[in-house]
Amino acid sequence: MWDTRSADFLYFWRRLAREVRPYWGWIGASFLTSMLAAPFALLQPLPLAIAMDSVINARPPPEFLAAVLPKMYVTSSGAILLVAVGLVVAIALLDQLRGFCNTMLTSYAGEQLLLGFRARLFSHVQRLSFAYHDSRGTADSIYRIQNDTYSFQWILLHALTPLIGALFTLIGMIVVLARMEWRLALVALAVCPVLVLITSFSRNHMRKGWETAKELESGALSVVHETLTGLRVVKAFGQEDREHGRFVRQSQEGKTARLRLAFVQGSSKVLFAMTAAIGTALVLFIGVLRVQSGDLTVGNLVLAMGYLAQLYLPAQLISETITDMQGGLASAARVFAVLDELPDVLERPHARPLDRAIGELAFRNVSFTYSGGRHPVLRDVSIDVPAGMRLGIKGVTGVGKTTLVNMLSRFYDPTQGQVLLDGIDLRDYRLADLRRQFAIVLQDPVLFSTTIAENIAYARPDATKDEIVRAAEAAHAHGYISELPDGYETLVGERGMRLSGGERQRIALARAFLSDAPILILDEPTSSVDVKTEALIVEAMEHLMKGRTSLMIAHRLSTLRHCDAILEIANGRVTPASVTIAEMLSGAAAL
Repeated sequence: MWDTRSADFLYFWRRLAREVRPYWGWIGASFLTSMLAAPFALLQPLPLAIAMDSVINARPPPEFLAAVLPKMYVTSSGAILLVAVGLVVAIALLDQLRGFCNTMLTSYAGEQLLLGFRARLFSHVQRLSFAYHDSRGTADSIYRIQNDTYSFQWILLHALTPLIGALFTLIGMIVVLARMEWRLALVALAVCPVLVLITSFSRNHMRKGWETAKELESGALSVVHETLTGLRVVKAFGQEDREHGRFVRQSQEGKTARLRLAFVQGSSKVLFAMTAAIGTALVLFIGVLRVQSGDLTVGNLVLAMGYLAQLYLPAQLISETITDMQGGLASAARVFAVLDELPDVLERPHARPLDRAIGELAFRNVSFTYSGGRHPVLRDVSIDVPAGMRLGIKGVTGVGKTTLVNMLSRFYDPTQGQVLLDGIDLRDYRLADLRRQFAIVLQDPVLFSTTIAENIAYARPDATKDEIVRAAEAAHAHGYISELPDGYETLVGERGMRLSGGERQRIALARAFLSDAPILILDEPTSSVDVKTEALIVEAMEHLMKGRTSLMIAHRLSTLRHCDAILEIANGRVTPASVTIAEMLSGAAAL
């Protein structure tokens, strides 16, 4: 896993270069137009120097100008003044055209880069194991996908490119100033070690500070996500003020961290500017003395001071960019940390394909412990489920019933033992093919904020309208869907909250009908509905289970009455006694 504190600096930049390789063409074009700023910056003081020396002081024009202009204009101060004025306008116009091209190229490259990284990170996060999401939380992944990915656009296009451009400009200014007056160049560079120390100090503090701030911002988003997700519970218990206080406290910590960063950043800017001012004052002092002694012309002094301003400007830009970049580097490291996460459930090389399973299941000495858990949830479980069998699974909450069926779809792999499908270890199948063998109906059905038709067809997006309707009829959902104003095109809202619990459950059953998978998993499908709705759902489930291997988790015996056998789990183990449906129902009646 990527560690932002101990990671090698060069490795980070190599990794960054490798990750953005598909976008180098657009980044290169943006970089090139940005680099052209350096020549224009070098040309800007030139018209002023020409006007001062060749017009005001009547000195001969520079050699390059004498070579270009006709001889009759070389001796005319008015013509040279017009040339100087024309150069000011021409340099400004060309620089603005360059800036426009740079803006468009940078914007396009940045949007391509941002979309690419967000899509890649979103795809990767979907494939990470439940153990990762259980430990990190949904809000943290959302923050990294939506916020941290922006760092790549900012680093490469709004920080690194201007940084390199400023570096070239700085070098160019040093060379020009040294060739023109090397003594003044040495004086100007004398303060550079102090500038480097200021930049290094602020960089180190900003990097650590941003790492802390990002974690705190992600924590504040977690509070928002939890509260809005559980808003019905918050309102039911009247805890709006409590959640508001929790958000404010979390955000207050983030605010404090960002204020510390602002203090470090502001202090470094002040120190840098004052150091540069001292350098400028020294150059001005020595330059005036050399003009008075006749070793330097007034025009050259003005030109030197102009270049000196251009010298410290890119130096300050470099310092500020390096300081500002630390937030982006911290975010980029957080993205790399997620991309370096590997799913707990991996597909083996050369895994075998699976078209349609027969449906014979077996657990062989299966034990399972959650990551970071101290005690196993399941211990040495061995079960045989013949194809077409309807198996009921009962037990008190927390004994491992859902964990047991989750291993069938390889949401988790056993810590020890094997789970077999048609006599073959699940880990030998292609993961996508394996998961197509299961239709799952959960206690709290998961619907997406789209239409009823699209929710039913989620497992088979290519299903026809007639197939969707038949699946809804089989799940006893067609009647109430037809009565809705928009029918199957009705939007269900976020998580299906525009529908009742029973309506959502019947849509989930319709989805299972449409998938036509050979194995059916029903996890507490009727625990949150009324008796009338339960009767409809049970009738639909009975029809759905025909010809399929079915595993049903439930607490009510009435829900399990259609099963061929019942398995009881206690303390992570299968109870030794075999219980038939008749025995369990007669025992319940006696009570």
